[in-house]
Amino acid sequence: MRRALLLSAVTLLAAGGFTAPAHAAFNVCNLTNLPTRVALGRFDGKAWTSEGWWTIEPKKCAGLISTPLDSRYYYLYATDERAGVWEGKTNFCVSPEPRFRATRGKCAANGLDRRGFFEVDTGKKGDWTQSLSN
Repeated sequence: MRRALLLSAVTLLAAGGFTAPAHAAFNVCNLTNLPTRVALGRFDGKAWTSEGWWTIEPKKCAGLISTPLDSRYYYLYATDERAGVWEGKTNFCVSPEPRFRATRGKCAANGLDRRGFFEVDTGKKGDWTQSLSN
């Protein structure tokens, strides 16, 4: 009887009671105490694009790209919509909509806002985790 209970417990854990964190090639971790919205800019091999928004809860991480990285440089813009903004000098278009994908340039003509994204140098191709902190 004891062996059957132990086997049942192990089976439940393997079936989803215990899960490993998701793997992604480009992760962003929110080390702040507020939910943070993140947009990603990159060259997709044909055009410069931006996409978003990922909402990352406090002290959590999210995978923005789940395939192997094919570029050295990626660009991020993030805001907690209160005290913090993570920005830079490279402009991309963003939308206030919960999900968007846009090409770079002519933001206002396309009904989009322009934001300055900061550059992330991933060095060599592979996995990368970027942290956002106060």
